[in-house]
This record gives sequence, C-alpha cells and structure tokens, in this order.
Amino acid sequence: MDPSNGLDGTMDIAIKDSHISTVSRTIDPDDAKEVYDARGQLVTPGLVDLHVHGYHLATPLGVNMDHYSLGRGVTTVVDAGSAGCSTFPGFRSFAVERFSTRMLAFLNISCCGLSFATISGNQTLGELESIKLLDTQGCIDCINENRDVLVGVKVRLSDDLADNGQNEAEAYLRALQAAKEVALPLMVHHTFSTVPLEDCPGKMSEGDIYTHCFHGFRSTIIDRTSRNINPVVRHARDRGVRFDIGHGMGAFSWTVAEICAAEGFWPDVISTDLHSMTADGPAYDMPTVMTRLLHVGMPMKSVIEASTITPAKSIGWDDRIGSLGVGRKADITVLEHQEVAIDLEDCQSQMRRINQRLVAKAVWRAGKKFAITHPQHWPNPETIEKYRPLQQRLEIKDLA
Repeated sequence: MDPSNGLDGTMDIAIKDSHISTVSRTIDPDDAKEVYDARGQLVTPGLVDLHVHGYHLATPLGVNMDHYSLGRGVTTVVDAGSAGCSTFPGFRSFAVERFSTRMLAFLNISCCGLSFATISGNQTLGELESIKLLDTQGCIDCINENRDVLVGVKVRLSDDLADNGQNEAEAYLRALQAAKEVALPLMVHHTFSTVPLEDCPGKMSEGDIYTHCFHGFRSTIIDRTSRNINPVVRHARDRGVRFDIGHGMGAFSWTVAEICAAEGFWPDVISTDLHSMTADGPAYDMPTVMTRLLHVGMPMKSVIEASTITPAKSIGWDDRIGSLGVGRKADITVLEHQEVAIDLEDCQSQMRRINQRLVAKAVWRAGKKFAITHPQHWPNPETIEKYRPLQQRLEIKDLA
C-alpha cells in the first residue's frame, strides 16, 4: 500500500544497491541474494514520524531512535525542537550522526532547545522562562546553515514553560517570524496556553503544523459547551494549516478523537511525540498510534498516507521519502494487521476495547534490513495507573 503512487495490491519489490529497483506484480526471485515473504502482511513506504524527541542522553526527554522508531518500522523521524541554535551542533554529532534512523529536525525558537525542559502542564522549568532565551536571528542563521537536517521551526506554547504565560505571545510571534524568514513550516505545541485558538491556529500560515491536535486539556480544539470542533480550527484547515496527532504523554484523548471522527475531521499527520515519558506507554510506538486512529474509524489508506507521504510533504521531503517509487532509497516497512480483543488506554487512561492492531514485522532503511523491537509491556499497567490522575485536568472527557 503506497498512497503516493496509488498502489494497493499484491506486488513484489526488488532492492538493488540500497534503492528500489523494481515494483511489479511478479519478480523472478531466482537471482536474489535474499527473499522476504510478506504474504498476508502490509508493505508500505518506510514510516515517517513527524514528532519525536531523539536527543538521547543530552536532554531529559530524548530516547534511542533506533530502538523505539527504526525497530518499530519508522525509517525517518523529525525531532520536534529538542535542539535550539546554541545546542544544534551537539544534536548533529550525537543524534543525527549516531542513529541509523534518518533524523531531521525542527529547530526550537529557544536557543537552548529542551536542554533542561521536560513536559508541559506540570509546573517545570521551561525553555521560554526568559525572553533572553529567544534568539530569532540565531534560529534563522542555524537553519540556513543546516538545511540538510533542519526542516522548520518549533515553539511550545504552554504557560508553565513561559514564566506563567508572560512570554508565550512573544515566543509565538518570533517563531512565526523565523519560519517566514526561512520559508519553512512552523510546528506549534499548544496546550495549557494563554494564547487563544483565534491566534493559534488562527494566525498560522498555510503549511504550518498544529501538533497535539487531539488533546482534551485547556486549549483543546473542541468547544467545551457544544462538544464540537471549534470553527476557528476548521477555518485554519481550510487555509492549509496541517493538523498532527503528536500523541505524547497527554495529547491523545479517546473522547476528542471520537468527536473529531464523528465530524469527519481526521488528522493530516499521525505522529508519536516519542520521548522518555511516553516510549513505554502511553504512546509506545508509531504502529500503536496508527492503531488508535484505525480504532476510531480512520480508513487504512488514510492512516498509511498520514504516516508516510503527507508528513514527507509537510517538510518538503516528498521527493526523497514516504514513497515506494522506483529509484528511491529502499525505505520499506512491513506491518501485520492483527485481530485482537484488548483494552487500550489513551493518555489519561481512559480505556477502549480495540479489535485490530498494527505491528511492525520487518523494516529496511536504505536497503539494509534492521531488527524489529517490541514493547516490554503492551499495554503497560504501570503507565496506565501512573497517568490516570491526569483525567482530573481534562476539559473534554468521557461523560459519566
């Protein structure tokens, strides 16, 4: 299944010299050095995860991308602001050049990135605590000097990350300016924010990315009174703003997902926001986040599209990734579509009984086959109990 090329059927793929050499109904395997039998499985372009934190061992949120991403079928990840202009050289050396997973990144408008910052919503020290940390020109210069890796600008809008909200509006303004200057998308995290929906996503531009779109906390896209999608959000989509799941530790609510599904509002992009507090639950990995969207009714083709070619287009890399086109680097994922009967949590431990699941079975990155990894516990009872108290902070949640 390759939405970029309109392919959906039983076919063979040949790899030669790290590239896809043939895609055909039948390929004679006699001359092949190795054959993988994918009968009964789903073969897709290498998955593209648009929102992760992979500055491993250098930031509190960073995790090992080869274990949690490549090992679960993701061949390309985009780090969402772990580095700022002052810390990017280390990110290139100790993340981009370290992992076999292809790593790209949004550069944080804060010069320090997430060097000391962790999750939002829990009163921790944030990267926007001082206006002095905002370096618009440094961000612009760093992106212009590193366009082989940097694909956009990132800002996290949460009051507890920005001196009780005092610096949010200025940080947003400078991030918008930087993204416009470099002509690349801005990705905005918008939770527990003093910035209203009328401004975010209301003032975002075509091609910008509104991540964490299915959370139920303050700043949710759902109107609290009507429990429908706020019209400002629909207007933003009409203007070309892209909406990204960015699952993470708090940004996927079964309730919000079901409201959006009922209104036919599917995410443009499916991503994990994998980090040190989500990789062992509740996000787990990309196939698990895709599974959740399947459960609420998003068609399989749309799920694959939102996990391959659309994130590639969102960062201007659709000529290189997200496709099984002949001549492309052989980034290929094999998934198994399993029947299950199990209770799966959302980020606040609201539960749903799911009957289907996607699991990575094989992955090739640039023609090289890598080992598949699996969660130690799936679902993980420890994280389910740990994050259950977050239900108290939800503004949109299951009705009693």
